[in-house]
Amino acid sequence: MDVSVRKNQPKDLSDLCREEDSSVKSSLWQNESPEPSCVSMKSDASMGLPLEFSSGDLSADLSQKHKGPESHTAKKNIDSIFKELEHKIIFELKSFKRLLSPDYPECSERDRYVDEDHNRVREGLLKITLLILRKMNQTDLANTLQTKLMPVYQQKLRSRLQDKYQRISEGLSNHGDSTCLNEIYTELYITEGGSGEVNNEHEVRQIETVSRRPETQETPINCNDIFKPSPGQDKPIRTVLTKGVAGIGKTVSVQKFILDWTEGKANQDVHFIFPLPFRELNLIQKNLSLVDLLNHLHTETKELKSADYEDYKVMFIFDGLDERRLRLDFENNPSLSDVTEPASVDVLLTNLIKGKLLPSALLWITSRPAAANQIPPECVDQFTEVRGFKDPQKEEYFRKRINDPSLADRIITYIRSSRSLFIMCHIPVFCWISAAVLERIMGKAESAEIPKTLTQMFTHFLIFQTKLKTQKYDGKYEISPDQARKTILSLGKLAFEQLEKGNLIFYEEDLKESGIDVREVSVYSGVCTQIFREEFGLQLGKVFSFVHLSIQEFLAALFKLLSFSEQNTGLKNEFRSPMSSLLKREVDKALQSENGRWDLFLRFLLGLSLESNQTLLQGLLRKTVSSSDISQETAAYIKQKIRENLSPEKSINLFHCLNELNDRSLEQEVQTYLSRRSNYRLSGVSLSSSQWSALVFVLLNSEEELDEFKLSKYDPSEECLLRLLPVIQASRKIDLSCCYITQKGCAALSLALRSNPSHLTELNLNYNKPGDSGVKLLSALLEDPHCKLNKLHLWSCSIGEEGCAALISALRSNPSHLTELDLSCNTPGDSGVKLLSALLEDPQCKLEKLRLYDCSIGEEGCAALISAIRSNPSHLTELDLRWNKPGDSRVKPGFALLEDPHCKLKKLLI
Repeated sequence: MDVSVRKNQPKDLSDLCREEDSSVKSSLWQNESPEPSCVSMKSDASMGLPLEFSSGDLSADLSQKHKGPESHTAKKNIDSIFKELEHKIIFELKSFKRLLSPDYPECSERDRYVDEDHNRVREGLLKITLLILRKMNQTDLANTLQTKLMPVYQQKLRSRLQDKYQRISEGLSNHGDSTCLNEIYTELYITEGGSGEVNNEHEVRQIETVSRRPETQETPINCNDIFKPSPGQDKPIRTVLTKGVAGIGKTVSVQKFILDWTEGKANQDVHFIFPLPFRELNLIQKNLSLVDLLNHLHTETKELKSADYEDYKVMFIFDGLDERRLRLDFENNPSLSDVTEPASVDVLLTNLIKGKLLPSALLWITSRPAAANQIPPECVDQFTEVRGFKDPQKEEYFRKRINDPSLADRIITYIRSSRSLFIMCHIPVFCWISAAVLERIMGKAESAEIPKTLTQMFTHFLIFQTKLKTQKYDGKYEISPDQARKTILSLGKLAFEQLEKGNLIFYEEDLKESGIDVREVSVYSGVCTQIFREEFGLQLGKVFSFVHLSIQEFLAALFKLLSFSEQNTGLKNEFRSPMSSLLKREVDKALQSENGRWDLFLRFLLGLSLESNQTLLQGLLRKTVSSSDISQETAAYIKQKIRENLSPEKSINLFHCLNELNDRSLEQEVQTYLSRRSNYRLSGVSLSSSQWSALVFVLLNSEEELDEFKLSKYDPSEECLLRLLPVIQASRKIDLSCCYITQKGCAALSLALRSNPSHLTELNLNYNKPGDSGVKLLSALLEDPHCKLNKLHLWSCSIGEEGCAALISALRSNPSHLTELDLSCNTPGDSGVKLLSALLEDPQCKLEKLRLYDCSIGEEGCAALISAIRSNPSHLTELDLRWNKPGDSRVKPGFALLEDPHCKLKKLLI
């Protein structure tokens, strides 16, 4: 007797999970309607008769057709196969029943980690079971079962992400090759802190700035710990924004984070991680709900219900904010809170980031610095920065990369001797480029002059890459020099046009606009495997990029030069004037750029204008377009621009440009003064504006440690302070004592230091005249939550009650860093000291040394101080109250503090 499933006649699930030795007498898939209802996801092959299990002969029909000995064997085989099938199905049904029992609230470890084939079997049977339960009007039971099988979906997602992220393409691997990420991953230097403020310098300048910071200053953080609150931080972290220049390791950090999650090494409290790179989100044009978007990009979790995204801990990783081509209009986009409501991708993202949509989710966003301010800072709970390789890691890289230890030592020594090259090695990709070039040249594989500038390094790199491709391509043909040249020119055009648009990644339409046939991309990436690449594994389309932004900038400059030499039709109008005029226009263009976009391009173009570098490119450049006169005329024009008192950032880049032209005359002029070893090295010297700029450049690029800067070493004057602000910004400890600094100097100093407030730890302004107004300006720096100032010395700075009030107010808003304060020989009076006493009572105050020598403090002020120290006795160790008028009645209680076992005060001067 057959038992069929009918509407409105629900059966208990136990009836579906009978003992394995009982016969299954019904067709679980049979529908009441005459049409078949077998579940098929990808074809209509199931549109025949429904499969039935019965207690009779499972192969009765077959046995009618097959007579003889073979039919008996076939019957036995089918019986055996279906017996095993029946066993497996009933086993899985029973596991579903266990999941629905109160005694089994979650999947066991065995259920959680099964092989992929088992997962696929379970998934298919689950769909059938859920369909039947819902036909039985057991919707709640079906939903519960679906929820409790969350680990199945989680494991499917883990498996795919592990397959995708466990390998990484190395720079020197052959086209399509990859290496296990865990084998080659080197821990990057990631720091906590910073802000979302935009930095308008070129990223190479930012790398130069970072390179001068001592390692002990910032708080390093492990990649897997970015969502863990810092000690003393109570608020949970929902959104993390990680900054870093191009090629510094942001995407690799994301890849390692995801891989460690898939392998069960870290962040196991997170149920689902959904990588949503901007380069892929750019391709989505239609409106989707958040659930549909995730189902579209991560099909493994499409069985999750909308409510599941709130019940489970979910993380979204948005890699490459700077690559977005979406508006992200946080002010005007409509509000959205329903994960099932369709909207454009940018509306989904802005509501996710603002916490309107799925507020329980964790968000990790990565970006180059220039785009970081696209996210409102109030939407970010934690800022981090990827700093790339520190100095020991650079050496470690070269020793791993180069097999010959002696050669590795010589290369490291040479790289260290060139400040500009060594600084660039903070970027892992540049380490790879340098190793590739120097190993060939210094290892005598190539007879060439060792590169001294960035342009020479990149020129050799390009030459070596095209030489590597003289081997057979596609097993049939060699790439001819003409083909290689055509390829470089086409890629250069793409690099230039996309650099103008500010794009680092390109889509098929971008390639078409630059005249590159998308069908022939394999030829381009075949000629230049180490330069141009196609990203594979994306769901929605093809994405292309150069290996690093600097390579794109170099090829763009090379395209400009090649186009000029051949009067290329694409840029013909530009090339009616001489080469020197072209170079001057590019200098002006770089100076007019607000974000430094053309700075490195200009350095490359000027370097390529030299005849020596054009000789290296003779295979690509059919005729040289340079002369010593052109170089001298261009250098003179750059020096003229330096004399125009440009911003320090612009001047510094122009000095790099002079270096590319082999002109170091301005640097040599100021080296004469720096060679003096005494203080006041510039005393009696009147420097021109260009010489001041040269001095800044030399100091910033010297081997001398800039950890501590003392202004009087050069000239104790406010003019010297204003001229050397870029050097002061790069210093951690600043000594400006006895330098005649007024409110004007304080205003400029405060503005400069606020651009990077977390860098400064000590400031000495003793014996200057900032006055109350100057101290108010400095107070704006001190109240910045990112300010980490430990020591502040303001002896004899003409500070009265008003200035003291502003200073104490700033310190109360950010009290946890300052450990030493000297206000001696000022006039805060009793009212100012009372405010200071309120600061000392704050349990967050960490002040250890307080000097108030000769501060017009009377009995009332002293009483307030002693009371504050008693209420918070755990930090202050030294107090100087000499040359005040505390009165005898306050002296005894003061000394009594020294006897208090809870008080840390060790030194009291009255």
